[in-house]
Amino acid sequence: MTAAPSTTTLIVMGVSGVGKTTVAAELVRRTGWAFAEGDELHPEANRQKMAAGHPLIDEDRWPWLHRVAEWIGEQEAAGRDAVLTCSALRRPYRDILTDGHPSVRFVHLVASQDALRDRLEHRTGHYMPASLLGSQLATLEPLEAGEPGIEVGAEHDVAAVVDEAAEALAAHGVALPRAAS
Repeated sequence: MTAAPSTTTLIVMGVSGVGKTTVAAELVRRTGWAFAEGDELHPEANRQKMAAGHPLIDEDRWPWLHRVAEWIGEQEAAGRDAVLTCSALRRPYRDILTDGHPSVRFVHLVASQDALRDRLEHRTGHYMPASLLGSQLATLEPLEAGEPGIEVGAEHDVAAVVDEAAEALAAHGVALPRAAS
């Protein structure tokens, strides 16, 4: 029997526009855990490619995913619980993030294509254009049986989404603490 991890790393995942950063920020506010925005770990070349309207291919993603996995390992080694945003669209990508990282639990946010498109079309200050939503949806592989995670609808207000995530995580043995005021 494998021992439970001493830390928890929640990876808030899903396609662009689903609310990963917003939900992660609320999780961090509630828990006080360490945080990283996965987009900030992308090499500049990846950001420029997406900003130009070109979807990433696996060869673009591998170095980024390994950097994200490295960050997870740093948090585990330091004994820190953490929240991280990362699209983690395909099973092989998630396998990189979980390999050797027992702390990882995915929080897969889902929303309708119409809601996603509306959010992307009204979002400012982000390099990912709405035109890439179709490629993200085509790439997305939902969590499979046996993967450590939950799926949560993301079309409600952020507090309700995080409440639902916390309840689902608790049902899977991951209790979220409340941050000290």
